[in-house]
Amino acid sequence: MAFDQLHRFLFNKGNVRGELVRLQSSYQQILDSYHYPPVIQTILGELMAATSLLTATLKFKGDIAIQLQGEGVLNYAVINSTHSQQLRGVARWDENVVELPDTLQGLIQKGVLVITITPKDGERYQGMVALDKPTLAECIESYFLQSEQLATKVILRTQLKPGDAKVCGLFLQVMPTSSSATKANETDFEHLGQLTDTIKNEELFELPAEEILYRLYHQEEVELYPATDVVFKCSCSKERSASALANVSKQELLDIVSQDGAIKMNCQYCHSEYSFDAIDVESIHSGTFSTQTGQS
Repeated sequence: MAFDQLHRFLFNKGNVRGELVRLQSSYQQILDSYHYPPVIQTILGELMAATSLLTATLKFKGDIAIQLQGEGVLNYAVINSTHSQQLRGVARWDENVVELPDTLQGLIQKGVLVITITPKDGERYQGMVALDKPTLAECIESYFLQSEQLATKVILRTQLKPGDAKVCGLFLQVMPTSSSATKANETDFEHLGQLTDTIKNEELFELPAEEILYRLYHQEEVELYPATDVVFKCSCSKERSASALANVSKQELLDIVSQDGAIKMNCQYCHSEYSFDAIDVESIHSGTFSTQTGQS
């Protein structure tokens, strides 16, 4: 079984593209970074699979982020990804609440789904849609229908086991084409969507990708492309933290060191902690700081 991989495929006669992603180690690394309750783990897993699926639709180098925000117990949850499928994520919720709601609508009210695309070269784009559907998958489908007028099918499934969490995602989308072919495309897509709905959890989590596609679409002409690896990777570092401190006056930093013994900076994504002492502060402001002189 191959997890932490994304598989792209194409229906040659249906003008529909598809993707299948299954995550295990990369998903577990996000869960290991903080003590998330099961319902928050599920939200993060679905967001992670969805972000990976949408990353595969990018035609340029850059980053993409999918974020949930609003009012309620869940303040926000976000997954960021590079074009090369390097993902990281975090969620924030009211940790004083003992029993969390078990639905998306119960967790977040007046919520919005925000998708931000940041090309390496070009302008940043941001789109959003209300979280007014029962599931995250349906909200993403609504986003594409509203923003790009493209029929889209999304399936997101999680399997939570202590130390062995898994998440799977399936994505189908009509490819943009001439208006004369639109009706035929919609008919093909509806048929493929109905087939996709028949997928069972045990098939998604236990069968090889090739067999999943065969079971679902054995009467279709499906072209499967080589798999892409998906990894958890945080972009934080002591150097980046030092660069941020360089914008604070040296005396203010030294005052913090004098009072607290050190300056401690925590990454909100992976929760790594970076510590800086007085020697680090001096080297930061003299432009000579390196991790050879300053250790975490």
